[in-house]
Parts: sequence; structure tokens; C-alpha cells
Amino acid sequence: MSNLYNILYTAALVIIGLLVIACLIRAIRGPRIADRVIAINMIGTLIVITICILSFMMQESYLVDIAMIYTMLSFLAVVLLTKVYMGVYREKHRQEQLQKEGEQHD
Repeated sequence: MSNLYNILYTAALVIIGLLVIACLIRAIRGPRIADRVIAINMIGTLIVITICILSFMMQESYLVDIAMIYTMLSFLAVVLLTKVYMGVYREKHRQEQLQKEGEQHD
């Protein structure tokens, strides 16, 4: 029975690995920044799931603690990326408004 669980866990890890690669492609190709941020968030979630599966396979409970720490770091990274994206968007929007006002005065 234990061998069957190891096969199941290994298959799950392979599938998660393929999903991480797919999310990495989405993070690189875009097309929008929002797609990239969501892909990075999804990669973080898949890594946490991978760490939890490895915790079950290796029967090491400390890996669950590492997964929780990684979850917090992933969340903070996504919040930071979103904040940077919003700043870039606001600056771009402000530049467009200044450009429109300059064209109206000419």
C-alpha cells in the first residue's frame, strides 16, 4: 500500500512540475502584466503544494513549516508586484493626461 502512495505522490509531483512550466511560460509571454502576476502567484501556490507532498513522502513534518513560510513570502511578493504595477499604471495614466492637456493647449 505504501508503494502505491509513492507512485501517486510521484505522479502528482510530475503533473505539478508540468503546471509550473506552463505557468512560467504564461509569466514570460504575458500578454498583460496582470497575467504575469497571476502566473507568479500560481507558481508560488504550486511550489507550496509540492513542498507539502514532499513532506508526506519523506515523512518530515518540518517541511510543512517551510511551506507556510514560503506561502507568506509568496503572498508578500505578489502584493509587492501588484503595488509596483499600480504605480507604473498610475504614472503612465498621468503622462497620458499631461500629453492630452498639452495637445489641447496647442
